[in-house]
Amino acid sequence: MKENVEKKKFTDKLIGVYDYTVILTYISLFISVIGMTQAMNGRFRTAVTCLALSGLCDMFDGKIARSKKNRTDDEKLYGVQIDSLCDVVCFGVFPALICFLIGVRGPIGMFIVGYYCVCSVIRLAFFNVLETRRQQVEEGANKYYHGLPITSMAIVLPLVFMLQVFVSDRAFVLVLYFALAIVGTLFIVDFKLKKPDNKTLVFLVIVVAAAVIIVVLFSKYRVPRPHFFEKPLWKIFRG
Repeated sequence: MKENVEKKKFTDKLIGVYDYTVILTYISLFISVIGMTQAMNGRFRTAVTCLALSGLCDMFDGKIARSKKNRTDDEKLYGVQIDSLCDVVCFGVFPALICFLIGVRGPIGMFIVGYYCVCSVIRLAFFNVLETRRQQVEEGANKYYHGLPITSMAIVLPLVFMLQVFVSDRAFVLVLYFALAIVGTLFIVDFKLKKPDNKTLVFLVIVVAAAVIIVVLFSKYRVPRPHFFEKPLWKIFRG
């Protein structure tokens, strides 16, 4: 009894929610940040694996959150907000960073990277408004997506990255250009997409897992670490 009281007092001193309904979302973000550090060091196989794992966490975090029947309205709203905020990093910034570091650069590349990130934010902001309104009038999960869900990049990029095993580096980078542009556009195009059932989710997990295994075992793709990581911070800004 004493331990429960102390735990309650400790959590009361912290802002946010720390129960099992959001822990998978936090783990997803943590994995993506680790993946970013790996991408910035040229370890793209590890980075793509981290992206796939983040997608796996995101795939089930909503189901876990809804399993708690006595969630307060504040906890529900917090869940919507924290999920989208983490998704911006995990499936917005993280994939864009991978593509940029691999070779989506130059004026066109920079535009596409920025375009993809902006579309990601627009989609998630729209989702927050829609989901908040929906939860005020009904319980349970929404049965349809409006536009392509942002988590889909955790499926698309591993599959695209698998192509590197079979095509030239130049063709591979070109595919990344198109993948960012097309997926980003589908984020903001308003069409109804039925949410996958459990069998479909299992199938998607198997497909992505197979793609990641192929990438890890057969891909030799690695970009040397950028030179600015080897300079002291003050030299970076001095040029």
